[in-house]
Amino acid sequence: MDPLSQGLLGASASQSFAGKPGKQRSAMLVGLLAGMAPDLDVFIRSENDPLLFLEFHRQFTHSLFFIPVGALLCTLILYPLLRRTLTFSTTYLYAFLGYATHGFLDGCTSYGTQLFWPFSDIRISWNVVSIIDPLFTLPVLILVCVAFTRKQARYARYALAYALIYLSLGVVQRERAESVALALAEERGHIPTRLTVKPTIGNRHLWRLIYEYEGRYYVDAATVAWNKIPIHGTSIDKLDVTSDYPWLPPDSTQARDIERFRWFSDGFIARDPDNSLMIMDVRYSLLPNELAPLWVIQLKPEEPWEHVDYLNTRDLTPESRQRFLEMLI
Repeated sequence: MDPLSQGLLGASASQSFAGKPGKQRSAMLVGLLAGMAPDLDVFIRSENDPLLFLEFHRQFTHSLFFIPVGALLCTLILYPLLRRTLTFSTTYLYAFLGYATHGFLDGCTSYGTQLFWPFSDIRISWNVVSIIDPLFTLPVLILVCVAFTRKQARYARYALAYALIYLSLGVVQRERAESVALALAEERGHIPTRLTVKPTIGNRHLWRLIYEYEGRYYVDAATVAWNKIPIHGTSIDKLDVTSDYPWLPPDSTQARDIERFRWFSDGFIARDPDNSLMIMDVRYSLLPNELAPLWVIQLKPEEPWEHVDYLNTRDLTPESRQRFLEMLI
């Protein structure tokens, strides 16, 4: 999720366990910074290998098994600054609580988080909240700030309770969105082999629906605030490397990069209909019932032993913004 939400949830967790009023502000600072710390993995990059950051973002720093280590690293950095108000063990406790919230919250989004690294590289994504959701962030922000100014842990506990309730209710919305996707598939006479639904940016009212049937991905949308309203979309062939790119050597660097991108995209990849050399992540688009991707990899036929290019293809035009708002409202 976005760094502000991560930090605020971490702060609410650490403040909730700061029994003495005098420790509230120090607890907030430690929890806030520790809650954001795992995302420092974004600096693991390579100019020669554009996909390296996809492998390492939300990997070991987000793992459940790395929490004690990550909390210790945060403590070693923060304790010298706070030693007048906190002991080393208390600083570690607050850092542990703040750090521990990060992987859990990222797992609630749809991006995918390797919670069980190094024992598994499965990307956990419960799809119950968008990576940016003001209805999640703003109440937590307000309550954390009240706890900070009044030096009372109960407001931080309210923030933590609100966050947990909000995320739990996201499971209900996800199930309702899945029921719309299943109804659309049944309407078409399809029995999906895979199905996933994802909340769109900034809300939990408008959802992207994707299912696979007989080698094609079907992409639709739905609003599920009160009534469940389907919004019909489109479909695209699932990527078949052998038939789509017969010129690509199976053991080439770009062939391996395609498989790395497939793993990152949870298998939902297809050839871009507008550019046959681009492979898109079908899971995400600016408009939930369309195929225009947010990011792609681009092959280079003349250099199969070189890494692919990774491209962001976001193009939020006034027209697409208007259409998104019409779907949302």
